[in-house]
Amino acid sequence: MSKPSSSKTPDTKGLDRRRFFMMGGSAVAAAAVVPLASTEAVADDESQAERIKARYKADAPDVKNFYRVNRY
Repeated sequence: MSKPSSSKTPDTKGLDRRRFFMMGGSAVAAAAVVPLASTEAVADDESQAERIKARYKADAPDVKNFYRVNRY
């Protein structure tokens, strides 16, 4: 039988490849989240009439085409 390879024993002194990439990925994710958390919400500038108006038009050409193509 052959001797066990010394390269397969875990090295507890330093970083192995898996930990190195996990730390790098964590740093990138943290850097991406910071700008998102610092922005403030902006109020929508729609008037009350615009908020309650009907947006769906059943007679629109694209709606008719959708139902014609999908055979509903």
